[in-house]
Amino acid sequence: MSFLSSMSISASALTATRLRMDVISENMANSSTTRTANGDPYRRKYVVFQERTGDRAFASFFNKARKAPGGVRVIHIGEDQSEFKYDYNPSHPDADENGYVRLPNVEVVQEMVDMMAAVRAYEANITALNAFKDMAVKTLEIGK
Repeated sequence: MSFLSSMSISASALTATRLRMDVISENMANSSTTRTANGDPYRRKYVVFQERTGDRAFASFFNKARKAPGGVRVIHIGEDQSEFKYDYNPSHPDADENGYVRLPNVEVVQEMVDMMAAVRAYEANITALNAFKDMAVKTLEIGK
């Protein structure tokens, strides 16, 4: 595995993790949104990652031959299809005829845990990039 491919792997992980943090932030911001454009409450979103391989067959052939991983990419942003929560609040404008309001299926505590994990992954990849940078500087100093 080459030096630059290591940087590319960390950079792709940073990009994917940043998108994951954005989706988590959107979930938390909409944790009390009871009506969206389609009339339903907000549905929790999640991100699905996949190992990134060469996009072209020729590049993929050489990546497999070198056994060099290609990093990570986001393949899907899905909506959690679990049930909505219900709250009895007859004065709410979105209450049904029985006085219940459908609330988003977002658990703020779970989103905070996911955000902490994403932040740790982001920090780990920044640390890896900084280590690559330090190694490159040391390598250039050897050549002086």
